[in-house]
Amino acid sequence: MKKITILGATGSIGRSSLDVIANNRHAFKVIALTAGRNIALFEKQIRAFRPEVVAVADKKTADALSKKVKNIDILSGPGGIKEVAAYHKADFVISSIVGAAGLIPTIAAIEAGKTVGLANKESLVMAGEIVMKKALKNRVRIIPVDSEHSAVFQCIGSHRPSEVRRIILTASGGPFVNRTQKELANITAREALKHPNWSMGRKISIDSATLMNKGLEVIEARWLFNMKPEAIDVLIHPQSIVHSLVEFKDRSCLAQLSMPDMRGPIAYALSYPDRVEDPIGGLKLHEIETLTFKKPDHKTFPCLSYAYRTLREGGTMPCVLNASNEAAVHAFLGSRIGFNDIPSVIRKTIDKHAVNRGSSLEAVLEADRWARETAENHIKRLEK
Repeated sequence: MKKITILGATGSIGRSSLDVIANNRHAFKVIALTAGRNIALFEKQIRAFRPEVVAVADKKTADALSKKVKNIDILSGPGGIKEVAAYHKADFVISSIVGAAGLIPTIAAIEAGKTVGLANKESLVMAGEIVMKKALKNRVRIIPVDSEHSAVFQCIGSHRPSEVRRIILTASGGPFVNRTQKELANITAREALKHPNWSMGRKISIDSATLMNKGLEVIEARWLFNMKPEAIDVLIHPQSIVHSLVEFKDRSCLAQLSMPDMRGPIAYALSYPDRVEDPIGGLKLHEIETLTFKKPDHKTFPCLSYAYRTLREGGTMPCVLNASNEAAVHAFLGSRIGFNDIPSVIRKTIDKHAVNRGSSLEAVLEADRWARETAENHIKRLEK
C-alpha cells in the first residue's frame, strides 16, 4: 500500500486527490496532509482519512484546529509544512500548494527522497534547474500532475528523449478565447473565474483566462522534459479533450485524450506505473463530434509571450514573471486593477529586472521578493 502525503489538501487538486484515494483505499493510505486556513474543510478531511500528522498556515489556525481534532500532531507555519513534506513514513508526495509557497515544501520532499506528484508548476517556473538537479541527486522521480504534462509523460512513455522533436501543449483558451483586447477592458473577476471546462481554484482560473497558466506550463515542460523553448508549442483547443501531443523525429504524433477531469492525471501519477480503474468518466467522441485547434492570439493575450521571453532569458527572469503575475492576479481579484492591467504589471516588472544568472535558492527567493515589491509599486500607480 502506497503511503501518501498531500500538500494543499483543501485546494482543487488536493480535494480531487483525496477523492481518488477514497475510491482506492486498498492501494493508497493518507499519511500526512497540509492546508492553509480552511479548517472547516480540513477537519472533515482529517476525520475521513486519519493522517498521522498535519500542518496549517499559522499557529492561530493550528490552535483553532486543535480544539476540533484530537490525537494528531498539528504543525504550523512554513516550517511545519516543510516538515510534513519530508515526513519519513510517506512514499509519495502530491505537491499542490498554489503559487510560490509550494517551492520550499517541494524541495523538502525531494531532499527527503520522496516520489513527487507535481501539481505546483511554480516550483519549476521559479527554480527549475535547482529542483531538477536536486531530484537527480536524490534519485527522485517527479511525475507531472498537470493534465497537459501528464499527457506528454504518457505519450513519451518508453521512447528515448532523442526521438522527441516537439511537444504541443493544448489550452482551452479560458472563458475569453474569442474576445478582443478592447472587449477585455471591463471584465470582472466574477466573469474571469467562470472557466468553461475545468473546476479550478481562483488563482489558476485567472491564469487560464490570461493564458499565463499556459505560459507557466511551457516553462514547466522545459524542465520536466528537458526541451528547448522552440521545441514547445501551444495550441488553443476549446474542447479540452486532447490534453497534449508529442511529435517524434519521424513526424508521427501521439496524443492523450480524456474527459477534462483532474482525477485522471492524479490517479495516473498516484498509481504509476500501473493504472487504477475508472477514476473518471469515459470518452464519447461520437457525442463530441468535433475537435478544433488554432494558434493562440499573442497580441490579445500577451502573457504567453512573456513566458517564452523569460524562459529564453533564463536565470531569475521566470521567477520574476511568476511573482509579478501572482501580485497582479491578487490585485485583480481584489478589484484594485483591471483585467488588461495584469499583463501590463507583469511586463513593466520584467522589463525592469536585472537578471541574476546564479543558480542558488537564495538568488531565486531574492528575485521573488524584489518582483513582488516592484509589481506592487506598479499596481499602486494604476490605482491612482
